[in-house]
Amino acid sequence: MPVKITETALVLPSSQPFSEDHTLPLSHLDDDPNLHVSFRYFRAYVSNAAAHHHPFNVTATVLASALPHYYPLAATLRRASNNRFELFCQAGQGVPLINAIVDCTLESVNYLDDPDPHFVEQLVPDPSPEEALLNPCILQVTVFKCGGYCLGTAIHHALCDGLGATQFFNAMAELARGSDRVSVEPVWDRARLLGPRNPPRAEGAVREFLSLQKGFDPYRQEIGAVTRECFQVEEELLNSFKALLFEKCGARFTTFEALGGFIWRAKVKASKISGDEKVKFAYALNIRKLIKPPLPSGYWGNGCIPMYAQLTAKELVEQPIWKTAEVIKKSKANANDDYFRSFIDLHELHYGEGITAGKEVSGFTDWRHLGHSTVDFGWGGPVTVMPLSRNLLGSMEPCFFLPFSSAKGEKKDGFKVLVTLRESAMPGFKEDMDKFRSKQFEL
Repeated sequence: MPVKITETALVLPSSQPFSEDHTLPLSHLDDDPNLHVSFRYFRAYVSNAAAHHHPFNVTATVLASALPHYYPLAATLRRASNNRFELFCQAGQGVPLINAIVDCTLESVNYLDDPDPHFVEQLVPDPSPEEALLNPCILQVTVFKCGGYCLGTAIHHALCDGLGATQFFNAMAELARGSDRVSVEPVWDRARLLGPRNPPRAEGAVREFLSLQKGFDPYRQEIGAVTRECFQVEEELLNSFKALLFEKCGARFTTFEALGGFIWRAKVKASKISGDEKVKFAYALNIRKLIKPPLPSGYWGNGCIPMYAQLTAKELVEQPIWKTAEVIKKSKANANDDYFRSFIDLHELHYGEGITAGKEVSGFTDWRHLGHSTVDFGWGGPVTVMPLSRNLLGSMEPCFFLPFSSAKGEKKDGFKVLVTLRESAMPGFKEDMDKFRSKQFEL
């Protein structure tokens, strides 16, 4: 079903936020090469009879009002003399906002809860790498026949992470609901707040998981075509699974550790990765309150650091699942200030030398509790939030834990797992997920 673009407007700040052109430095977390990509996702909103204004007009107005506070989103990313990214800010910059329509209702596509992948790609801007530097934030409003709409977002990851982007959208939403100010003032000061130690030193677990491979790009690995599938996971099934793991080893695991371990094994097994190959389970840890001193409220830059669990493919496929869940659990022991600072210092010492976690990284992230539902522009919060990014944490095959759509007003049991995987491995992976659903856990 084609989405028709009717116009693209460049939305400027409602008032000029600065008097002179200038550059803004980024933190070493912002400038992590793994984040030199746009992250793309959408929020879907149902029609609200009380809302009398067109979603595109509302979005354009509140975007203009929010940009004086978040003007770096309208800036241009460029390389500085040290080859790191910086933001160039000048008068006349704005955020492209696309106006689009589609001739179907949200209900007819099940409120995009498990959508056709080709259709949803049309709902979110997909800038080229060059365009993403020129316009690091691009938005798209797509209005459906029923009056509901989607807000599609493409933001260059060097500007912010998902939490930072949600802070920005919450500011827009506050203004849309009639507030005359944003309740959380954004904080920049990135180079100072997340700068390297003096002298910098990269020690401990960071060196265990990250190496230098100049010229290696994790997002250009030759793994063939990739595909994306959504799987439902019921709470009762998860509780049974975690109870069996407890019986086996006497340890209690979170859903992320237990199910993540099962999915990691199923992905590696189905991909037929060589037994002696090191494989990694990667996830992002929010360090805003963990780093010393904590980052101030309002900090909207990248505030997450990648954490890793590592095994050989043979170990992962052959050992009991509880052991894999235990490896993931124990990886959290690295969540301390020394690890955070060593990660930052590694990027001070070896930037441009190919810092990487290597091949066969499986990226995992949990979007069930990120606060997306608070982004209410006056229609109510979004009923569905869906990521479309395929490059995450140095992985070309990410896995997202997502809440079900809330469109029908009923609380569904469990959640959904969005898995991206090389096409050749998906049939085998589906077999293992079918076994899981029938409680053949193969512990």
